[in-house]
Amino acid sequence: MVSKMRTRRIADRIREELSTLLLMEVKDPRVAGVTITDVEVDRELAFANVYVSCVEGSQRAEEILEGLNHASGFLRSTLARRIQLRVFPRLRFHWDPTPEQADHMERLFAQLRAAREAQAENTEGDSAPPEQPASHQEGDSPVV
Repeated sequence: MVSKMRTRRIADRIREELSTLLLMEVKDPRVAGVTITDVEVDRELAFANVYVSCVEGSQRAEEILEGLNHASGFLRSTLARRIQLRVFPRLRFHWDPTPEQADHMERLFAQLRAAREAQAENTEGDSAPPEQPASHQEGDSPVV
């Protein structure tokens, strides 16, 4: 078994090398524009779970994963030559929806900000002071 720190270093190295490979050496149009978002290596170094995303979003997810699985033998053998390990982990590719979810949340926040600004502009036009809650009148003793 390998320590957590070593598996993290191996995963980071796989992510760097795999990103370079996809950018420079893989000519399959199915994997064009793919971003490696994360790599997780198990403690036995049997598998490396590679999480990918792309700018176009999940519409191309199936096509991209198919292309990556088709090229996995080439990718694994090239990575094994570049990263010296006794046994190189098998690559498993997964779609990472995180960037799409983050974009969706940013759009929602922008809508909320726009609605809040519109509401603030509407209330600035009113000259009446805001109403105070009438929880208790002066002279009334507070309820304890």
